[in-house]
Amino acid sequence: MRADLEVGAILQTDGRCHFTLWGPELDSVELQLLSPKKEAFLMEKSEQGYWTQTVDNVAEGTHYLYRINGGDLRPDPASFYQPEGVHGPSAVVNLNTYSWGDAAWKNIPWSDYVIYEVHIGTFTAEGTFDAAIAQLADLKALGITAIEILPVAQFPGERNWGYDGVFPYATQNSYGGPEGLKRLVDACHQEGLAVILDVVYNHFGPEGNYTGNYGPYTTDKYNTPWGNAINFDDTWSDGVRQYCIENALYWLREFHIDGLRLDAIHAIYDFSAKHILAEIAEAVVELSDHLGKPLYVTAESDLNDVRIIRPVEQGGFALQAQWSDDFHHALHTVITGERYGYYQDFGTCEALATAIRDRFIYSGTYSPFRRRRHGNSATELPSHQFIVCAQNHDQIGNAKGCDRLSKLVPFDALKLTASILITSPYIPLLFMGEEYGEVAPFNYFIDHSDPDLVEAVYQGRKREFKEAHGFGEPAPAHEVATFEASKLNWNLRNEGQHNTILRYYKRLLELRRQLKLSTPSYSKDIKITSDDETKTIMYERTLAEGPLLCLMNFNQAVSIIDVLPTDRPWLLKLDSAAPEWDGPGSSLPEKITEAQSLELPSLSFALYSAA
Repeated sequence: MRADLEVGAILQTDGRCHFTLWGPELDSVELQLLSPKKEAFLMEKSEQGYWTQTVDNVAEGTHYLYRINGGDLRPDPASFYQPEGVHGPSAVVNLNTYSWGDAAWKNIPWSDYVIYEVHIGTFTAEGTFDAAIAQLADLKALGITAIEILPVAQFPGERNWGYDGVFPYATQNSYGGPEGLKRLVDACHQEGLAVILDVVYNHFGPEGNYTGNYGPYTTDKYNTPWGNAINFDDTWSDGVRQYCIENALYWLREFHIDGLRLDAIHAIYDFSAKHILAEIAEAVVELSDHLGKPLYVTAESDLNDVRIIRPVEQGGFALQAQWSDDFHHALHTVITGERYGYYQDFGTCEALATAIRDRFIYSGTYSPFRRRRHGNSATELPSHQFIVCAQNHDQIGNAKGCDRLSKLVPFDALKLTASILITSPYIPLLFMGEEYGEVAPFNYFIDHSDPDLVEAVYQGRKREFKEAHGFGEPAPAHEVATFEASKLNWNLRNEGQHNTILRYYKRLLELRRQLKLSTPSYSKDIKITSDDETKTIMYERTLAEGPLLCLMNFNQAVSIIDVLPTDRPWLLKLDSAAPEWDGPGSSLPEKITEAQSLELPSLSFALYSAA
């Protein structure tokens, strides 16, 4: 038996299969093999609540179920594959048969990550892992260094964002199953792209979650927006913690994934002496040392709490990086003018300037939306510990009309937004299609089989929209058309201003490499000023290669900005208003040698570097 996996159906080289199930309060468990012939085997229970049985002559693909306490048959909560979906039998998978071609891949430094968020089902017309491979060369040429895949753990039906997963170890059958995911990761590595996988340890989805039949995988001690929380500190929580820790290592080890993005950790509740996040991070470090390559764990959090990424010796959980929602909200509100819901806390150039310099805007200060103080200071931490974006699946899919920025703002504003994101000192994340101004929405979609659940989801989203945004008729999430409308239109990349914005993103990412903008920096390295009357921001960033100067105008008209020279001349590196980017043209000088007032065209960005 593999010493590094304690649950699931582990196929041995001699044809035996070792089945392990965690169910500490069960009285009996019977393993039922369904193919090629039906056989039943009683399982034995350990003191820790693990039921085991080893069976000879088991072939890969064998279907099986567990009979619990002499009653119903259920799939394995640690199933590696559900070929017939969440309600069907589990299938035995040989974890060692895939022939990897990525032996030379050793991952890349975290500071070099430029992340591209991908939803497999809508990334291509086919919506599969294999179909995604065809687009990798284009992403590499663009300047992307890593793709981040939305959750692929088995969810109900064929259409879902992935956050309704109920089998954390099973790779979605409609995407291509475990072998398909391995082929995609292998192809990424051979293309020079790292892979981050989005994983969900805060809840299980509402359909096909059979964990409650086996044991206390969840607890009603805490509630999340999606139901009971996963049990990390209640009765029998040791087995649940191990289940999730092993799952994190499973993706990294068996699928050669380079990093994990932990979903919504603010909905992970754990008051144990050692937090589950710290334990996951520690286990990943051990695996990283064993494999001889870096592995990264990042987190989505709306807490603005740096304990998540501080080192252990400072009382932190030691994750590699966390998302900064403040950056997105500040940028979005200045660009769009939207101020509904949580956006009411933002909307000024001053707020965006703070996010650019200080990682968080709310760092222990009062939040009008929350009606309380929020966050703590992040100014002492390096910039590469923060992931920022201008768009992502959540912010688009939970907005009115599920519209991207391409439908909300003018073309020049798209260039301005891209410039701020990619020249920022943080790790940039792009949402698929953003780089060419995709116009398709990213709708919320589901494929639940229970009509009552479908209606409950619709009513829940309707209430959520009204409470958070003040509006509300969400798209019918269960309809196939809602899903199909969300698929990317790759042909747009070669058309008109879509091609211009694509070339502009490519140039920005080229400058990010050339000017070494990914070099980690601190708040003290940025001198920034903002003016909400002229709607301008100017900041100077100190780098080892020489300082940089960023100028931005959010006004619909020309704005004047005063620039002071350094001890070396400023040289123009990028002007978003230039004709080559389908801009109106500008009078910005190629070189600045003395203090002067500059005219910034409307909705424009300029980047200078010291000679």
